[in-house]
Amino acid sequence: MSKADNMLAILWLLKTRRRRTAKELAEELEMSVRTVYRYIDALCASGVPIVSDAGHNGGYSLPDHFNDAPLFFDLEEQKALVHAAAFAREAGYPNGEALNRAVAKLKRYASEEQKQELNRQETGVDAIHPHFGEEQETALKALEAAMADGCTVRLDYRKSYGQAVKRRDIDPYGLVHWKSKWYVVGFCRLRSTIRSFRVDRIEGDVVRTGERYERPADFSPREALLRDLLPGRGKEEALVTVRIQGRESAIDDLCAHWFLGHAVAERSASEAVFRLDENAAFSRMPYLLMAYGGTIRVAGPPAMKDAMVRAAARLHEYYESM
Repeated sequence: MSKADNMLAILWLLKTRRRRTAKELAEELEMSVRTVYRYIDALCASGVPIVSDAGHNGGYSLPDHFNDAPLFFDLEEQKALVHAAAFAREAGYPNGEALNRAVAKLKRYASEEQKQELNRQETGVDAIHPHFGEEQETALKALEAAMADGCTVRLDYRKSYGQAVKRRDIDPYGLVHWKSKWYVVGFCRLRSTIRSFRVDRIEGDVVRTGERYERPADFSPREALLRDLLPGRGKEEALVTVRIQGRESAIDDLCAHWFLGHAVAERSASEAVFRLDENAAFSRMPYLLMAYGGTIRVAGPPAMKDAMVRAAARLHEYYESM
C-alpha cells in the first residue's frame, strides 16, 4: 500500500477506541515497528491528536472527539456504502475495481463486530441489471475522463437498430443511468444542439479530438435526458390530452409506467388523464395501450380512438401477410 493508505490504515485501527502498541500495529499491517513510528510521527505532525501512553498497559489511541470526526463512518453509514456499491456494480459503474478496493478497505479496518454486520448486510441486498460488456465499460471510462478534462470526443454512433452508423463529435456534459441503460448527454456538434446518446450503441473507441469545451454552469444532464426521452416534458403549450378509463389495477399500472408516469395530469380510481406531445400520443401510445386489452378504454379524444384502430389494423395486416 502507499504511504497515505498505510497512514489511513493506522487511523482506522486506532478508531476502535482500544489502545494498540506499535508492535500490534506493525503485525496487523505487516510492516516494521520503525515504520509504524514514522507514520505515527507523520500523523501527529499533520494535526491528528494521537495519544501516546507509556508503561505496561500503554500504547496509542485517539481521543473520543476525534472518533466522531467526518473521516470515519458509523455502522449505518458503512452499511449504506456497501449497499450503494452493490447497486453501482450491477448498473455497470465504470470504476468497479476502485469501488471494490474501497469496500475491501472499509471491511479491513472495521471491528470484528462491524465486519460480521457488513457481511450480513452485503449478502442481504442485491440488484439485478442486464450484463454490460467490456466495450461499454471502456467507453464509459473514456467518456468520464473526457468530461473531467473538458475534452470533445469523437464517436461512431448507431441511433437505432437497423440504421447506419454516423460519426459524431460531442462535448460530453454528463453520464446518466436510466432504465438499466447508460446515456452520455452533451452538445452534439453535428446537430448544434443538446443530445443524449446511449452508450451501448457506441461502436468502436471513444477518441478525443483535441478540442476543449466548458460545460454550462447550470446544466443538468438528468433534466436534459428526460426532456429528450419523455414526450411533452417542458412543452406544455403543445400537448394532447388523452383520457383513459378502466379497471383500477390497469389505471395504476399505466400511471406508474416509465413512459406515461410523468404525463399524468389527473386521475381517479377508474380514470387517468395524460398530457403528451402529438407524436407520442398518436404513434407510440396506441401500441402501449394494446397490451391492456379489454381492461381499459379510450374515452377521448376521438383521434386517439382512430389511432388505436389504425395501429391494430397495421398489426393485423402484418401478421396476415406472414
